[in-house]
Amino acid sequence: MTLVFNLLDERLEAARHTREGHHVSERSFGTELGARHASLAVYELPPGQGAAAYHYELTREEWLFVVSGALTLRTPAGERVLQPGSIVCFRPGAEGAHAVRNDGAEPARYAMTSTKEESRSIVYPDSGKIAVVGPG
Repeated sequence: MTLVFNLLDERLEAARHTREGHHVSERSFGTELGARHASLAVYELPPGQGAAAYHYELTREEWLFVVSGALTLRTPAGERVLQPGSIVCFRPGAEGAHAVRNDGAEPARYAMTSTKEESRSIVYPDSGKIAVVGPG
């Protein structure tokens, strides 16, 4: 039987990694769907909160789909507001740097899909940090 999920209705859980100004709820569907080559997660940002710090991936391509609410997107080109239905692709490397936050009065829900690799590296330009994630 094929599992079916609805991006508008699915229940989300508080993210494991939060810090002041960065509280987000999430749910990853890749494992639940048995995905092998790609992953999909749904996030919800309360008003006044941001998601992950400004970053880019060295090996992973990511896509963002706005489901409801509005998100302010920061990229190397500047900031812009994304509305429901907006889609953005973040390619690997510095040109794909991004961060989102909710400057609105209502929660904003969005989905992100990405390629799956055994290991990956993430660069955080604002803090000069790098994360390396290996298998497991």
